[in-house]
Amino acid sequence: MDIQGKTIVITGAAQGLGLTMAIKLAELGANLALIDLNETSLSKAKDQCQSVSTSNMIQTYTMNVANESDVISTFSQITGDFGQIHGLVNNAGILRDGLLVKAKEGSIIDEMSLEKWQSVIDVNLTGVFLCGREAAKQMIAQKTAGVIVNISSISRAGNIGQSNYSAAKAGVAALTVCWARELARFQIRVAGIAPGFIETEMTKNMKPEALEKMTAGIPLKRMGAPVEIAQTVQFILENDYLSGRIIEIDGALRL
Repeated sequence: MDIQGKTIVITGAAQGLGLTMAIKLAELGANLALIDLNETSLSKAKDQCQSVSTSNMIQTYTMNVANESDVISTFSQITGDFGQIHGLVNNAGILRDGLLVKAKEGSIIDEMSLEKWQSVIDVNLTGVFLCGREAAKQMIAQKTAGVIVNISSISRAGNIGQSNYSAAKAGVAALTVCWARELARFQIRVAGIAPGFIETEMTKNMKPEALEKMTAGIPLKRMGAPVEIAQTVQFILENDYLSGRIIEIDGALRL
């Protein structure tokens, strides 16, 4: 797909990886529908995207990806505003880490609450499902050859302290394969990205010794840069024979 002039929807677009993706796609001339819960941050994100490309259309939408009626109405509005949806990057996600059960000297001192479990499943998995479904509906109705990019994680293989996150990201990877096979007849491609440790605001705030220990375990001896994930989004959008695959961008951390 030629990104120039195409309408790409990005969830979780107000900061972090989502913002970096948005800026990269703006540079390539895409029209952008930026979705997030934080209206103030969304406005700043729009300004940043417009600063690198003044020729494309950029609109913002405040939306909870886990709210079905919110998602349905927003994607309908995006189609009304732009005419078509050519791509979706399912990026919105949250972390609520914790051990399944924490014990000391045989006594239970903590556990992963149902609230922690459900909140991550709602945003990281149900949100992907809802946004993917609505994007696909709009693409099919408009007879648009489109692309859906789902952001999974190498944690989908299982990671200590991340029962909820790992389960959600494994589900995202499975959805990617299901949708690629189901939607191919409509000329809709679906692929995923599984980032490893990426430089974000969260990692910048880590203690130096913890950051050094984490980086030492990566064969390339550094964390990934957000732009390297954005470049992978670009690759998926532009490669018309790529579908049904999860691309791991992790510095060889998990082979």
